[in-house]
Amino acid sequence: MSLKKEFFGKTKAGEEIYKYWLENSRGMRAGVMNYGAILVNLFVPDKEGNMADVVLGFDTLEAYFGNGSFFGSTIGPSANRIGGASFLLDGQRYQLKANDGENNLHSDRDLGYHKRVWEVSEDENGIRLYLEDEDGSMGFPGNKKVQVNYALTEDNGLKIHYEVQSDKDTIVNMTNHSYFNLGGHDKGSICNHILTLKASAYTPILPGSIPTGEIVPVEGTPFDFRVAKRIGEEIDGDHEQLRRGSGYDHNWVLDGTAGELREFAVAVDPVSGRRMSVYTDLPGVQFYTGNFIGQEDGKTKTVYHARDGFCLETQYFPDTANKPEFPSAVFGPDKKYQSTTIYKFYN
Repeated sequence: MSLKKEFFGKTKAGEEIYKYWLENSRGMRAGVMNYGAILVNLFVPDKEGNMADVVLGFDTLEAYFGNGSFFGSTIGPSANRIGGASFLLDGQRYQLKANDGENNLHSDRDLGYHKRVWEVSEDENGIRLYLEDEDGSMGFPGNKKVQVNYALTEDNGLKIHYEVQSDKDTIVNMTNHSYFNLGGHDKGSICNHILTLKASAYTPILPGSIPTGEIVPVEGTPFDFRVAKRIGEEIDGDHEQLRRGSGYDHNWVLDGTAGELREFAVAVDPVSGRRMSVYTDLPGVQFYTGNFIGQEDGKTKTVYHARDGFCLETQYFPDTANKPEFPSAVFGPDKKYQSTTIYKFYN
């Protein structure tokens, strides 16, 4: 694997930001920047060997200073939603910013890890991005040392590995918020993509997108992707959960054993022939169909619209901080957070 570094701009505070280009021997390339540990580009071949960038995003650093859709972002310390923007841990109540109605979404829109400048080290396997986050930052306890590794494998996998060590018990639930369009970031709707999810249950939501606490079988519902089907086949169906999410914006409970790396999703674009398999060791995934993307000026003068990309955000379940019946996302001095997600491409 080769690695190149290019200047990408400066923050408002004058900090220099670089994009790091990772490339394997087969020509697959990923562009990752040290602002937000964001995946900016991902070039993969189609069935005829033609390369296309399959993640939504922007051409300039300045556009990422807003990035209300979180394109490509590393989300932390806690992805997804926490109900009431607070949680109780070890007998103490922690208050977060209410930035999604009365709830907390993705920790903090302005102070979260997707808006931080990370330190970078390079090696033959890829790049490692580091930051330190102090006790009380964004309302979360614990002084935290955070690391995200990006690497490309020779079988066209993008491997993302996370590690967090905290000196106090805290909530850690990191993810990558890339939006994929396997036809290319500029090819419009993803509703004709074919998706398989190895998940027999999901967590339904209340208004405001906080889970009810139930784990419900997908069988007989539009949430059943155990057999491959078009993403758009039932997305606008007459189902209360679809109305609440304006489409798919829910957590699926993955089959298999949490803690073990396993394939849980396969997505295919029938036009380009690109196929993506996704692996995780986490218990859940937020499948989001970009329902709330406004008209955004993206890369190469492309205007993005709702459902032009889809996310598979590997995670602990939303609001697990307030749901003791869900898998715990509490980590601390005696339990380091570690997780791996792989997006692997075929044609």
